[in-house]
Amino acid sequence: MGVSPSTKETTLHHFRDPLLELTRRDPELELAGVAIVGSPGENSDKDYVAKRIGMLAEAMNVDGVLIHVEGFGNQHVDFAAHMAEVGRRGIPVVGLTYKGNGLVVENEYMQDLVDLDKTFQGMETEVVEDNGVQAADVIRALKILKKRITIKRRRSL
Repeated sequence: MGVSPSTKETTLHHFRDPLLELTRRDPELELAGVAIVGSPGENSDKDYVAKRIGMLAEAMNVDGVLIHVEGFGNQHVDFAAHMAEVGRRGIPVVGLTYKGNGLVVENEYMQDLVDLDKTFQGMETEVVEDNGVQAADVIRALKILKKRITIKRRRSL
């Protein structure tokens, strides 16, 4: 599996990415950065990249992380590893992905997911970007992330 027409985000989408724009404009958040990684073929390389994502978030001392994966299937192996490496470090993490009929892998750090499936039936619509990140998805993800950050701060008092 991989990227299908409805999960494919066009170049124009990336220029006007609602995930980046809404996060950047949110007065309650300070966007610390964006990390873009590929999907290596070997599992050892997937683990290496995931650990680097976790280490990067920890080194930047961020309050929370949003992780988005375009596509599904094997990309969820990387997605799950990234969420685990951030979550293991005690950093609240929210994922955005097309779950469709489910994830190929899951772990305990994937409790907070925003499903990008707009049909709610796991169907490929064959409409470009139909199941991509939209503003409503980002707003939901940000609400979850803010809630997790607030809970973590209260526990640390």
